[in-house]
Amino acid sequence: MSVLVTGAAGFIGSHVSHALLARGERVIGLDNLNDYYDVSLKEARRDNLLRHNAFSFEHSDMADRTAMEALASKHPEVTRVVHLAAQAGVRYSLENPFAYLHSNLLGHLVVLEFCRHLDRLDHLVYASSSSVYGGNKKVPFSTADRTDNPISLYAATKKSDEHISHCYSHLYRMPSTGLRFFTVYGPWGRPDMAAYIFTKAIYEGRPIRLFNNGDMMRDFTYIDDIVNGVIGCLDKPPADDGETAPHRVYNIGNNRSEQLTRFVEIIEQTIGKKAQIEHAPMQPGDVKETSADISDTQRDFGFTPRTPIDVGLPKFIEWYRDYHGM
Repeated sequence: MSVLVTGAAGFIGSHVSHALLARGERVIGLDNLNDYYDVSLKEARRDNLLRHNAFSFEHSDMADRTAMEALASKHPEVTRVVHLAAQAGVRYSLENPFAYLHSNLLGHLVVLEFCRHLDRLDHLVYASSSSVYGGNKKVPFSTADRTDNPISLYAATKKSDEHISHCYSHLYRMPSTGLRFFTVYGPWGRPDMAAYIFTKAIYEGRPIRLFNNGDMMRDFTYIDDIVNGVIGCLDKPPADDGETAPHRVYNIGNNRSEQLTRFVEIIEQTIGKKAQIEHAPMQPGDVKETSADISDTQRDFGFTPRTPIDVGLPKFIEWYRDYHGM
């Protein structure tokens, strides 16, 4: 039996693939290696995975129905799917909205159809986002909160994915779980995320922009904790009682919201160099604070984040130096 990981050359997808391989799983990685950010970083993640005999790679777009049908025929042994491929980024959705409809809606639907036609599907785990909480003022964010007020197209597509997945679980009794990730960072992280942007700018002596004049709080979650959450969830598919849809949604966060300015201070201390700060107003589609209520995640599959930013950020910067040959 094999696990299909979509977005396997991405940040979270590559780490999840490594974790699955480390425990003896066979992994099929799918990625279209698009140029949303530096393709060489994606290729380096993929090449690290290809060192494993139990890993195979498919260079394909998940929204391509013909390619996904061919994949199903080629790999009938797939019984679990970790669907992490998506067009990421809140701000980029203002510039290129059609990329989000293609990947996050059409692509998600094609993956669901792929799962529906497998000989046996034990569990589909897919990436949602903390962005679905939109303009909620209540913190921490709970999965019991309303999520019908998205303030970015990215958030709207992720909430739509949850609805469509629930529908498929109901109609076809497909065990599926959506994971709302909260601001993930760590080694091999994305260049469009805060840890990478700030670290690169400080090393290069360029200013960094802090939106809302730096008055922002985020539930920064280290990649190892994210991976533990994904694997723990994958191992415990929702039961099918024949009545309610075998579909669940959970928060995966650090359970601790941090000031953005403290995040910057730890990077400064680790690098040994002060940042040049430029203050800027709040960006459209952004929120002031995110914070995850993970009580149901802890209850149902023992998820416990263990990495504060004081530990995680130095690990990221160590990787950054090594990757860039510094």
